[in-house]
Amino acid sequence: MKKLFILFFVLINMLMSIISLAQDVNNTISIIPKPKSFVLSEGVFKLKPSTKIFYDQNSKRVADYLTEVINPATGFNFEPQIWNGRVETNSVILSLTSANNYGKEGYSLAINPFNVIIEANELNGLFYGIQSLRQIFDAHINSVARVEGIDWELPAVVILDKPEFVWRGLNLDCCRHFMSKEFVKRYIDLLAYHKFNTLHWHLTEDQAWRIEIKKYPELTNKGGYRIYDDGSKYGGFYTQEDIKEVVAYAESRFVTVVPEIEMPGHSTAAISCYPEISCTGGPFEVGTLWGIYYDIYCAGNEKTFQFLEDVISEVVDLFPSKYIHIGGDEAPKNRWKSCDKCQQRIKDENLKDEHELQSYFVKRMEKFINSKGKQIIGWDEILEGGLAPEATVQSWRGVKGAIDAAKLGHDVIVSPTSHCYLDYLVDITDLAKVYSFDPVPPELSLDERKHVLGSEGNMWAEYAPQELIDDRLFPRMLALSEVIWTYPTERDFESFRQRVQRHYARLGLLGVKYGLETKPFEFSALFNAEKNVFDVKVNQLQNDIDLIIGSYEQELLVNQNSNQFDFTVDKSSSVLIYGEKNNNKVGKTFKYGFTFNKATRKKVILTYPFSDKYSAGGIEALTDGIRGSDSFRGGDRSWQGYQGTDFEAVVDLGDLTKVNKIAVGFFQATSSWVVFPQSVEFYTSINGVDYVSVGKVDIPSTLRNPDWTQNDFSFDIQNADVRFVKIFAKNYDELPKWHPEAGGKPWLMVDEIIVE
Repeated sequence: MKKLFILFFVLINMLMSIISLAQDVNNTISIIPKPKSFVLSEGVFKLKPSTKIFYDQNSKRVADYLTEVINPATGFNFEPQIWNGRVETNSVILSLTSANNYGKEGYSLAINPFNVIIEANELNGLFYGIQSLRQIFDAHINSVARVEGIDWELPAVVILDKPEFVWRGLNLDCCRHFMSKEFVKRYIDLLAYHKFNTLHWHLTEDQAWRIEIKKYPELTNKGGYRIYDDGSKYGGFYTQEDIKEVVAYAESRFVTVVPEIEMPGHSTAAISCYPEISCTGGPFEVGTLWGIYYDIYCAGNEKTFQFLEDVISEVVDLFPSKYIHIGGDEAPKNRWKSCDKCQQRIKDENLKDEHELQSYFVKRMEKFINSKGKQIIGWDEILEGGLAPEATVQSWRGVKGAIDAAKLGHDVIVSPTSHCYLDYLVDITDLAKVYSFDPVPPELSLDERKHVLGSEGNMWAEYAPQELIDDRLFPRMLALSEVIWTYPTERDFESFRQRVQRHYARLGLLGVKYGLETKPFEFSALFNAEKNVFDVKVNQLQNDIDLIIGSYEQELLVNQNSNQFDFTVDKSSSVLIYGEKNNNKVGKTFKYGFTFNKATRKKVILTYPFSDKYSAGGIEALTDGIRGSDSFRGGDRSWQGYQGTDFEAVVDLGDLTKVNKIAVGFFQATSSWVVFPQSVEFYTSINGVDYVSVGKVDIPSTLRNPDWTQNDFSFDIQNADVRFVKIFAKNYDELPKWHPEAGGKPWLMVDEIIVE
């Protein structure tokens, strides 16, 4: 009988909607991801201290969650009550039903002036109905303490909603940078709030092993940490109790945690602890740099499979997920080609080559994992050499892997670098691009499309420690949430972007330090020889933020004309630009350095040629007065590159000049083969023929540090008369043996020569 009452109130709401005046729904109801259908009515429901929250049989845990998230801000201290089936006024009712085709995660939400009714087939759907309800409330419902002066009113509306894809996830890489247990739980809450249902937890890598395995304690004792050149130690790991706590927390938020245990590649941390399961026997250290390491698990050694089976046996007991992700990507075959055991395995198993050896490896592990009641997921490289029988393929190198796997009858998760790699800067993948993503390749037939489980955002953490994750994921995760929940509903990016503007208040109250939607501005600086200044223009690209432009060294007279800002720089200084929204800083601070010194715009002669790939615009870049940016790749403020050579440059100051200091800027990004020189030596001359060394700076090795770093190396001299300045920087002959690209020719990236 109670179902008839609910249906009656839903119909009344719909009737009220039909006779109501046309309204701008998006201005009143701003839910992300947007529900499949909603009809706005007249009137409001007002939440009061006397409001009753009812739940029917089996839905108490969801009712408890509702009170958990609304009690702090309202201060009403609701206590849910079991529902007797009678629809009372001034009530919120959570009801499970089998009478509607909501599926596992669908729901209906009906709000009228008398009550709120959320109905679903399963608890998952009720939970997502609550997330929509939270977003209909005033944003302050997300406050952690009581908020005074707010009428907790909800506009009358009928929402019918369910997702299109069963896999809506985030891949969180906690290996490159460790993230605390509480931070991971916080992200589970953020995923649930936006109706994601999967946390793909990346737990093993070259740079760390993060999950405790009791049979192999060294995996975390040693493998959980990396050691840099200065002896400092970085890392951490999750105990099995930590894992159980996170998994249970996720389950309470209807999020499934899928662990990733990488194999056969990305395994340096493991083989550094147990080198006998490598091809060469080591020794190895936990990787400190990003990139692809050549040493991987030995596919010809039975000890390798025993080790991995032992690991998986402990992992499956910790994760109730149907799936175990085994990675399978970026596994170089170099060691296998020269390994007697691997070559014998190829011969014994009648395999064609090393690609089929990887297929053998994956299929063998799949058989074991299947025996534990689990199925495997692997990155699209597991297609090479033959796909394991029941494997699900996660396609990241474009969508070809998804197409090939689906046509073979395998389930796929589509998360290509082009749209789903949210570690990429917004200059490359912005909000609009993510929103344009189509998870279903058009090459698939209707039957093949059924194999597309969904998608996930990938948050690789090489250049994003815990404190930068919010900036990278939001607001772009909002676009992905809508793509994989509402697809294939017609999408309107501008309408979505306006909802995002209103959503920022919610994110702020949830403590999210969100980043940019797109490249915020374009910057250009031209030297004005007549006035001896740089004329600077800043063209704002992202709307709805305030650009803050300033400098520590000089007062900038900034003129604004619409979205364009103009000013001049007339002395050595750093121009700082950042965005603000809702009185909060958005994104990073961009720094633009300028220098006016005795070498500025003077002639330079080079001993070794720079690379055409990194020319920085030509030889004049070394004394043009514009400092290099925080990226050595491309752009007007790029760096000048020299690969496999030293650096030597002579600057002609034109006349005898009093000199007190000589400096030159270098960049280091060791994972990308860019290194600081071993030493820099400074010379001076009066005639350009006879040079005297005035000083040398030896630079201690920091090659194990993966951070991108800029530094000026300099030497002070005493008021010397100088016309010619020579700088010689000694490069490394090759990258060291422990480097992922050992033996490669390193780069020197040079910025500006400064004479003062």
